[in-house]
Amino acid sequence: MKKIMNSIVYVILLPALIISTALLTYLHFFASNDNNLSGEWIATINMTEQVSFTALDWLQDIEAVSVSMQDMESHMQDLTIELHMTFGQTARSEGTFQCNILPESYEACKQTAYEAFASIFRELLAKRLDMSGYAGNTDDENVEALVTETFGMSTVSYLMSYAPDLLPSLEDLQAQFDGSGTYQTAQNILTRQFENGTVTAEYYIRKDFSLILSEAADSVSLGYFSNHYPIQYTLQQSKGEN
Repeated sequence: MKKIMNSIVYVILLPALIISTALLTYLHFFASNDNNLSGEWIATINMTEQVSFTALDWLQDIEAVSVSMQDMESHMQDLTIELHMTFGQTARSEGTFQCNILPESYEACKQTAYEAFASIFRELLAKRLDMSGYAGNTDDENVEALVTETFGMSTVSYLMSYAPDLLPSLEDLQAQFDGSGTYQTAQNILTRQFENGTVTAEYYIRKDFSLILSEAADSVSLGYFSNHYPIQYTLQQSKGEN
């Protein structure tokens, strides 16, 4: 039993301790102590892994030709959604903020995701046709024509209609990220109080024109709601302003 407990400590607790120590060391020695976060910041949320997993799960359910997660991710490139954050300092170490997902960025990511999914779907359909002894041409253009003839719609439209949603809904993402309110900074912790009453506590690293937010280690014990990321923002203002 003692050996088992020691193994748990080394396997689970030790890596967490190393990561926490590294983050705190960086904060202490390298991160800027500038508490002024004023300006417009922009980050991108990478949706590639979630989209790939969702698409792969559906293909396995319909018993499509074998495809790996690596194959999926090789097709799913640059699937990101922009997240904007604006801070306005009103006093030392405090101010107001506004955060929002850009709807046009969400729609562009969704369209790109389904187009990539359609490309994979046509490749797998071509393999299935070849395996079945189909004598016709199975290049991408001809397979697309077969899909349109069979289902009365393009591959992208078919997948949008009958495959699962590749992305969380815009409303779900807005519920997670969008909002405005007030903030305070202290000891490299950014605390945001949303107008709806939600509170988030995050470690922040401000270094020149980059801002990294990551979940605060004690956010659960403090009763805070927090997002599970780190997200890196880039300052969107002229370098003469700070």
